[in-house]
Amino acid sequence: MNGESDIREKFLRAYANLPFNTRKEIILVLEEEGKKQPITWEVAYFEVKNNTPRSKKILEKLEELKII
Repeated sequence: MNGESDIREKFLRAYANLPFNTRKEIILVLEEEGKKQPITWEVAYFEVKNNTPRSKKILEKLEELKII
């Protein structure tokens, strides 16, 4: 596995172990096109699961913040 896959797997494991109410909480704010976008666990999961371009930014930020 490469580093990105490892981070993705860590995120998916963490998400699976979260209580349902916690999944609605904001975990980070991404700045895109000059706008701040709040990202919840649910939004992050959708992006990571669908392997979107935004998912890479989310995973990098979560690792940087030591959330995963």
